[in-house]
Amino acid sequence: MPTFAGAQAFEAAGVMLVPERKTVDGFEEHFGLNYLGHFLLTNLLLNSLKEAGTSNHHARVVTVSSATHYVGELNLDDLQSSSCYSPHGAYAMSKLALVLFTYHLQHHLTVEGSYVTANVVDPGVVNTDLYRNVFWAGRLVKWMTAWLFFKTPEEGAATSVYAACTPELEGIGGCYLYNGKKIQSSEKSYDEDLQRKLWDASCKMTGVPDVTS
Repeated sequence: MPTFAGAQAFEAAGVMLVPERKTVDGFEEHFGLNYLGHFLLTNLLLNSLKEAGTSNHHARVVTVSSATHYVGELNLDDLQSSSCYSPHGAYAMSKLALVLFTYHLQHHLTVEGSYVTANVVDPGVVNTDLYRNVFWAGRLVKWMTAWLFFKTPEEGAATSVYAACTPELEGIGGCYLYNGKKIQSSEKSYDEDLQRKLWDASCKMTGVPDVTS
């Protein structure tokens, strides 16, 4: 579950490659759990984060995405993936949405002059239960190779902890981080018009006021 501690908001709860189904609120599960829940949580905590941040010690929002976002496509006319459902496509779209959301949030925080930063991290391929919905052959390959190619949960969490705690990122937001380093996210994730439209749609879907307008 996502948690809030001190002046950091950590967002990492999610699902991967689940069959087509909906949350109790009626959202496609990948989009609802992986993205909308974190969007809503951040907005609910945003005033507290702004109050906690100072010029010497910014509050931080750290969102966990995935390299899958590089192949993600965001269909603003079908955010629920109802027209043609694919577990892989829905998962990738939810992870792209997290990057777009982070960048737009950072833009708002910068314009407002808030002592809050927002960054997004890619934990890498981590040996967790997220793979329980993968086809049986994929699970077998994972079982046989995880020790060699997969990170442990502790190793996977390292970049999130780095983003939340390192003095090197004090006052710095809008970064995509992998293995403790800033790298380029997908080209489409820097589309400011797409960021804005997704934010608008997310506000309507979650019923929260648009703090960036």
